[in-house]
Amino acid sequence: MSQDKKRVLFMGTPSYATTILKALIERDDFDLVALITQPDKPVGRKQILTPPDTKAYLLEKASTIPIYQPTTLKSDEAFRTIEGFKPDFIVVAAYGMILPKEILNIAPCINLHASLLPKYRGASPIQEAILNGDRYSGVTAMLMEEGLDSGDILAFSVVDIGGMDAPTLFDELSILAANLTIKVLRNFDKIEPLKQRGEISYCKKIKKSDALVDLSDAVRLYRRYLAFKFWPGVQLESGLKLKEIELIDDKDKQIAGKVLKIDDEGVVVGCQRGAIKLKRVQAPSKKEIDARSYIRGKRLELGDTLI
Repeated sequence: MSQDKKRVLFMGTPSYATTILKALIERDDFDLVALITQPDKPVGRKQILTPPDTKAYLLEKASTIPIYQPTTLKSDEAFRTIEGFKPDFIVVAAYGMILPKEILNIAPCINLHASLLPKYRGASPIQEAILNGDRYSGVTAMLMEEGLDSGDILAFSVVDIGGMDAPTLFDELSILAANLTIKVLRNFDKIEPLKQRGEISYCKKIKKSDALVDLSDAVRLYRRYLAFKFWPGVQLESGLKLKEIELIDDKDKQIAGKVLKIDDEGVVVGCQRGAIKLKRVQAPSKKEIDARSYIRGKRLELGDTLI
């Protein structure tokens, strides 16, 4: 193995991180010494123990790269294990735990955060950008420090959101992040880190309760649908899940829930401001169906109220 190869330890958990992990493996000028990821977790109704996406990718490849899944990083064992890999760099992407100072001091720690810092520090930057109707999003490569996403900026890439939903934007940003990671590692010694500037904002971890929406504002509802499409989805107080919708009008005042139009594609429903088209819905304890079938089953017609 060439002495020029940089030893990279990668810390990441979901598919966003897997795209970066794959890029590091495919480049022949890096030696990926280990993957650090979250412990396997029970998933679904049957609570089947499931590995994180990054681990699943390595297992599928039958890779010999070591995988370490500590329940905490604040232990002597975690420190000794990570230090023992002797990394030149630690690359972090959506790992899910805060790195203590002892680990930050092992090697330069580079985080690939899915926002244009200092905007949207925290747990859900992609969803937050969609919720706020931002035109642009991006990825920032930063040097990690003890603060939450507050380190110096090494580089960034920008993308036009253009009406993307969260899963699509996740995919776009993961590709940007993968390319940015390679560029930063290859040019690390030439980069002059910059302090973060501009208005600081934070975003919280998304909860299941965030799925609850109303028919007060069509634009706000549609943005929540786009932001929470992967999880937790959106549903009305009645429990009706809105599985596929389209924004029809963003201004006109309507009676919330009034059926305004029924066509081959779905059912247009009024909001206090604007209107949306329901295409596919799911009632509590029922299967997902097209909105026209749902309306027929409820014996609702034009002018009737959905809620």
